[in-house]
Amino acid sequence: MSDYERIADAISFIASRVNSQPGLDEIAAHVHLSPFHFQRLFSRWAGVTPKRFLQVLTLERAKLLLSESLPLLEVSDALGLSSGSRLYDHFVHLEAVTPGEYKLGGAGLTIEYAAHDTPFGSAFIATTPRGICSFEFHEHAEIDGHLRALKLKWPHADFRENQEGTRAVIQAMFSAEKKLDRPVSLHVSGTNFQISVWKALLQIPPARLVSYSQVASAIGHPGAARAVGQAVGANPVVFLIPCHRVIQQSGKLGGYHWGETRKHAIHAWESARDEAAPGG
Repeated sequence: MSDYERIADAISFIASRVNSQPGLDEIAAHVHLSPFHFQRLFSRWAGVTPKRFLQVLTLERAKLLLSESLPLLEVSDALGLSSGSRLYDHFVHLEAVTPGEYKLGGAGLTIEYAAHDTPFGSAFIATTPRGICSFEFHEHAEIDGHLRALKLKWPHADFRENQEGTRAVIQAMFSAEKKLDRPVSLHVSGTNFQISVWKALLQIPPARLVSYSQVASAIGHPGAARAVGQAVGANPVVFLIPCHRVIQQSGKLGGYHWGETRKHAIHAWESARDEAAPGG
């Protein structure tokens, strides 16, 4: 069992018992570790203690973050949803596939792909010369399913596996030390509405949360929360386009294609990094 799998088991246990506030001994026993070893493992992975993580999961904290994030999205129009946006310790620039490129189905395009380990389990990444076109978590080592889906979207592209070429991007996404010296580019395909939602998500700072209705209002479609939810679910580059930062208006986590446990884990991990940052 990997560290993430053990931590995910603990996170699921904690999340299901938030109201009863389980102690360190109880959580450690659930994952068959001594309290000492469990706390050390958890803190090494998440950057926070299990007790602090439990506080991150509370509904009250989520509601507070929702109220604090409202002004952030209200200024999205002033910032320009089409512009590059500050995210983590680097910049992300989102470029949409043109109708002409979509019609060609990837003809003349080389797409490089690989599977890598991340703090949240194994993930599949694919890139074009213009940026990342796919990033998805998966539960098993096989990448065939992700590759088949990508080939359906780009039937005429040339696909090549490239572990080394994609490793630097993965390291920059998840490492606190390694930084990129240029913006991270995303090369994605979607409807105009989906693109506007994904660009709005790039405005949400790490360790902050917004609701589906707040995103709908930010893109000029108040009342389209359900459609926003569908666009969030169609996000082709998870984590970098932070769909995990969108939750229900009630403060509840809501759905996540990659599992609620992973969504909890990412929230705690981002909160730990945010608190450890200078001025955090």
